[in-house]
Amino acid sequence: MSEPCTDTAHLGHVELLTNKPEESLDFFVNIIGLTESGREGGSVYLRAWDDYEFATLKLTASDTTGTRHVGYRAASPQALQRRVAAIEALGAGIGWTDGDMSHGPAYQFHDPDGHLFEIYYETNTYVAPQSERPALKNQAQRNHSRGCAVRRLDHVNLLARDVSLIRDFLPKAIGSRVTEQIVLDNGTVGGCWFTINNKSYDIVYTADFTGSSGRFHHVTYAVDQREQVLQAADIFLENGVFIETGPHKHAIQQTFFLYVWEPAGNRVEIANAGARLILAPDWEPVTWTETERKKGQAWGLKTVESFHTHGTPPAKS
Repeated sequence: MSEPCTDTAHLGHVELLTNKPEESLDFFVNIIGLTESGREGGSVYLRAWDDYEFATLKLTASDTTGTRHVGYRAASPQALQRRVAAIEALGAGIGWTDGDMSHGPAYQFHDPDGHLFEIYYETNTYVAPQSERPALKNQAQRNHSRGCAVRRLDHVNLLARDVSLIRDFLPKAIGSRVTEQIVLDNGTVGGCWFTINNKSYDIVYTADFTGSSGRFHHVTYAVDQREQVLQAADIFLENGVFIETGPHKHAIQQTFFLYVWEPAGNRVEIANAGARLILAPDWEPVTWTETERKKGQAWGLKTVESFHTHGTPPAKS
């Protein structure tokens, strides 16, 4: 086996596009429970109460939906330069940007499906104002208990025309490890779960059966307990938010989950996802067959059809 790569520290943020900016902002602040930390141009920077960075969600007004980019933080300035060299060797590099309110210079690149990524080191650490200062100094912000009161960014799920290309690319580009995967009867990869540290996963790619490229499946924010996921279902119900599926438990990664659509149609997950850690440095990917996946989730209702077809932006007919 190859030696694990520790150049990339963690998933940093997601830039999400919305064609209903005011409605989407209200959803993420008052229902999901994120806190606004700044505005710049057509973007609002948002964070969960225990995210240490200035923002983990950059919500940008647009005439479309889905993601503009996904950001990862490097482990050091030297590690950043090593990852840039690796990405350029793969022919995937785009170039440097100056960064934004949330972080410093970032190197941008595309994955094989056309999704835009960036990797950076210099970051704007969140400093809570007096009204948001926590009682415990090792916590980023007080838990304000607003809406679902999510604690932190957990992972993002992207759709791809050919997941096998991503399975080969991400380990070479940023050092990700595959923890679990779905291999269909025809030999194609139906889904792949990656981690960059000892979390069980921080990014997922699943097959886009529409044949489209560059689309978004969902972003996930984590809570501490299953009971909070159940409570989130009641909060969504009271606020007229469309609940797509859940609460159930996934078989893959064992996440206890609930999926909704925010006003612009982007899928958002609330999950209790932090219990499983990948501590083994020689972890071998767990492979699920098509037959095993057709059994559905670990328990709960059968997966709804829209979970396999809905993505943003909508697929072109």
